Parts: sequence; C-alpha cells; structure tokens
Amino acid sequence: MQWLAVAAGGALGALGRYGLNGLVYHYSSFRFPLGTLLANVIGSALMGVMFVLIIERGILPPIWREFFMIGVLGAFTTFSTFSLETLTLWHNGQPLLALGYVLANVTLCLLFTLATIGLTRMLY
Repeated sequence: MQWLAVAAGGALGALGRYGLNGLVYHYSSFRFPLGTLLANVIGSALMGVMFVLIIERGILPPIWREFFMIGVLGAFTTFSTFSLETLTLWHNGQPLLALGYVLANVTLCLLFTLATIGLTRMLY
C-alpha cells in the first residue's frame, strides 16, 4: 500500500510541477526560472504543514506521509532541476543571477517551511 501511495502521489506532484511551470512560462517573459522557484517555495510551505499534521500531531493517518510528503512533494519540488538551472545561468555568463537564484531558493524555502510549521502548530 505504501508503494502505491508514493507512486500515486509522485504522479500528482509531477503533473502539478509540469502545470505550474507551464503557467509561469506562458504568462512570464522573465528569464529567471520562476516556475522552479515557486514549486520549491510552495512545496516547502506544504512540507511544513504536513510535518505538523502527520508527524507531530498525528491528525492525518501515517499513509499520508508516503502519499503527500514523499510522493506529491518529492515530485513537485525540483532540486535537481534547480541545480541544472543554476549551472545553466552560470555557464550562460550570468553568475550574479545564478547566485541570486540559489539564495532565493534556499532562503525562501527555509523561511516558508519554518513559517508554516509555526502557523500549523498554532492552528492545530
């Protein structure tokens, strides 16, 4: 059952990331890889919520860890894509944009995870 939960969640997470990147690409002409940044920030925020609800409080059944935290968010967040996009920016002669992209991803993802853990703890 756990393998099926991870697989189903992974499929949904991958489709979500694909859809988000498609929307951002369609509506933005900015060269910055905003879709990946948004996926990482949103995923980090949701990871904070799920951590509290599943791991700390036990409000959701343990199978939701496999489905949502490992499957959905594992596929939705995009660290490997983030790494490649950072190197691409660097190799295309944009080292400051690459550095800004790294700092934005790491800082925003940590802050959103921390913030949603705190908010979810207050609510539940």
